[in-house]
Amino acid sequence: MIPLLLIISACSDNTSDSSGDDEAFSFSIIAGLHTPEVPKEKVLEEIEAKTNVEIDVQWIPASNYYDRLNSSFATNSLPDVINVGSQELTQYRDAIEDDQFWEIGPYLEEYENLQKLKDDIIENTKINGKVYGLYNGISLSRQGLIYRKDWADNLGLEKPTTTDEIMEMARAFTEEDPDGNGKDDTFGLADRGDLIYGAFKTVSSWFGTPNYWGEKDGELLPEFMFDEYMQTMDFFKELRVNGYINQDFPVTSKTDQREFITNGSAGMYIGAMGDVGSLYNDAVANDPNVEFDVHNYVEGSDGEYGVWSLPGYGSLMLFPKSSVETEDDLKKILSFFDKMMTPEVSNLANWGIEGEHYEVVDGLAKTIVDSGVFDREVKPYAALLIGEPETRGSYEALIDYDVKAKSEELIKDNENYLINNPTEPLYSETFVQDNSMLQEIITDATYQYMLDQIDKEDFESAVEDWRSQGGDDIIKEFNASE
Repeated sequence: MIPLLLIISACSDNTSDSSGDDEAFSFSIIAGLHTPEVPKEKVLEEIEAKTNVEIDVQWIPASNYYDRLNSSFATNSLPDVINVGSQELTQYRDAIEDDQFWEIGPYLEEYENLQKLKDDIIENTKINGKVYGLYNGISLSRQGLIYRKDWADNLGLEKPTTTDEIMEMARAFTEEDPDGNGKDDTFGLADRGDLIYGAFKTVSSWFGTPNYWGEKDGELLPEFMFDEYMQTMDFFKELRVNGYINQDFPVTSKTDQREFITNGSAGMYIGAMGDVGSLYNDAVANDPNVEFDVHNYVEGSDGEYGVWSLPGYGSLMLFPKSSVETEDDLKKILSFFDKMMTPEVSNLANWGIEGEHYEVVDGLAKTIVDSGVFDREVKPYAALLIGEPETRGSYEALIDYDVKAKSEELIKDNENYLINNPTEPLYSETFVQDNSMLQEIITDATYQYMLDQIDKEDFESAVEDWRSQGGDDIIKEFNASE
């Protein structure tokens, strides 16, 4: 998700206590627009009425978001609130440490709803142990297996619960004619050239590999320095050697990966379980009898299940002191976001007007307008949301496809088995400056190993290259910042 830029300025003539009661104040907002048209203002007017504010929104195409934000930062003309993606936060760290942004942690306890933000996710947002932003929540781990249940039923296979059973399903889908057409035209796992959101990192976590970084002998080290990472590469090498995976997976696009699943060539997809909805919609057009299922719990050789976790937020709303000049102004802005975390107001931003844009069925929201209308009138206002449905008390979506609904339940279940990244709240200047370049060394070596172009000794040499070109500095800096 591309973050959105929010410009908020409290009118100096208005007064408000920290709970934001009674008197209105005004906002001017620049928001990144992810839809083709500027939205109508009916939903905005309802939000204004419920929160006792006036909001002037200037919509900017999302593709220009960071250009606008960086320009404002360079010219010292930042708005009152900026929304910074979790991956981009490090670019503002120096300014944050230089006291150019408000620390908001001490104020959160004053607000009934802001207190509901999740402590573990807030912890991931901290800089030097302090809270500077309100987060927009995302699922901690959507990763798991999507597979052809009809093929599994044809072959008498149950859902795979171990990495060995994953390999066996991949073999059977390749060698045993799972679609029953008498042709050798299927294979097991469809993957793509993405070590993170493709299959590799999820399978790696099943084997027990740390999430980016882990502790060994009291020291934080990168994941590729652990035996489990090598086990994962060996697993993929076995898939490739036996023909159980598309042979060109290191250069396969996500579009082509999906096509393997939807046209009936492959029967397994490891990645975001929620993708099952769109995969089914495309696959059923080719085969009306297609059946999918989803599964998350896959044990490695140690008999344990773990799955890698995201930090739990997509972006943070930060408050520059250059524009939010007083504590009173800051409290007015925090008061607005506190109201945005009520069910009544957050449902407006997320779903629109009940009876016009959506209806409630069994406690869930079901849209009653087509996607074009929803995009024009509702979707952009998600820019105002913080937290997640459970902390806001807002409706979750009614899902008609049972397997898609199951995937959402398994995504929640994953929270019981998370492998967290211990460096999330830590800082390494070398990592910020050089990680993209250094990661290419490991990415190339990982693919080369799985393709049998290099052996274990060569891979270890690549790790030494990583260390000598800056990796050792990253290790030192992360460990020093604990």
